[in-house]
Amino acid sequence: MFRTSLVACLIAGILASGCTSHATPSQQNKDTTLNSGEQPSRAEQQSFIAWRAGFRHRALAAGIAPGVFDAAFEHVTLNQQVIKLDRRQAEFTRQLWDYLDTAVSATRVSNGQEKRRALAGTLARIEQGYGVRPEVVLAVWGMETNYGSFRGNTPTIEGLATLAFEGRRREFAETQLIAALRILQSGDVSVQDMRGSWAGAMGHTQFMPTSYLEYARDFDGDGKRNIWSDDPTDALASTAYYLSRFGWQPGAPWGLEVTLPAGFDYAQADQNNRRPVAHWRRLGVTRANGTPLPDHGDAAILVPAGAQGPAFVVFNNFYVIKRYNNATAYAMAVGHLADKIAGGSDFNRAWPRHERALSRAEKQELQQRLTEQGFDTKGADGVIGPNTMTAIRAWQQAHGLTADGYASASLLNRLR
Repeated sequence: MFRTSLVACLIAGILASGCTSHATPSQQNKDTTLNSGEQPSRAEQQSFIAWRAGFRHRALAAGIAPGVFDAAFEHVTLNQQVIKLDRRQAEFTRQLWDYLDTAVSATRVSNGQEKRRALAGTLARIEQGYGVRPEVVLAVWGMETNYGSFRGNTPTIEGLATLAFEGRRREFAETQLIAALRILQSGDVSVQDMRGSWAGAMGHTQFMPTSYLEYARDFDGDGKRNIWSDDPTDALASTAYYLSRFGWQPGAPWGLEVTLPAGFDYAQADQNNRRPVAHWRRLGVTRANGTPLPDHGDAAILVPAGAQGPAFVVFNNFYVIKRYNNATAYAMAVGHLADKIAGGSDFNRAWPRHERALSRAEKQELQQRLTEQGFDTKGADGVIGPNTMTAIRAWQQAHGLTADGYASASLLNRLR
């Protein structure tokens, strides 16, 4: 929604395309304390000073007081490490199940349960106010900063100023920077305490400045929307408010593991193919325990590992989580972690752990080989999208295989 997501992409190493988020840099890259020892050249510093002068005019025109701007930028310099991290192109090689092993580890679950006990009263008031159950709020917190233990230590103004100067996403970075200055102008936080990820996300649940301005809450009533302090109350309430604003349905699950009937048409397993629950019931889809699907509104079928892995029905709340971070892996991790914190079990069906992840070059090779064999993928960009999945299904049907459209190393070996 607001920027390229890194939590589900850089940490997970999967589902790299289409990942956007309101706030969430990688836990691995959230804070490298961002001082590599390298100093910008004299020419770079002069260019940065010139950019800052121009930006000052734009910020003042947007309503930022001169004194606020000057105080915020007093010690700001060009941060070379931020530039390095922004330019780094990761190779996405992890499988979903490897990501979930880390994201929903036994330690993270037990820590979440401990936080639930310690913050029971606060979480109950947040649920009463916004309708989001405590375990979901805790799961977002756990995913974003490991329950506040790793919030990032980059000065927000310096990080965003560096990104704006660097220019790859200047308009975005300047928008966030002006929002950060508005936060300082409001008095919610000092320049010294406004710290977070190298990419500008802040606080316990990693809000970007524009999201903060719209969704942050002063839930403890002290007159400040303080998502940076050791007390997570305002941050957790802000997260619940954010989810509620995007349509969170109290009492409904994010999704459920299901059993698909024999002969199921996997072309229907698409999270954009949302149908009434009655449609899936008629096809023979049941819960993994064999009971009928509950009706929580329109739902879609998700098979993230193809026919070899577990299948899920996902409801509205799954898509609301994706408004926080638009990555399937992230939404599944938040949902599953919340369920485990609440005492839920592991998935019934095992993941196909024998399947390794394909590199981008291998995905391109798979696309090229499919096209050469008459199953056109409409290009070989190394991104497994709808065209490639359609081509895979057609190839699988032609060879008498289950047509689930899943791009795997096994499939590539067959194509070779």
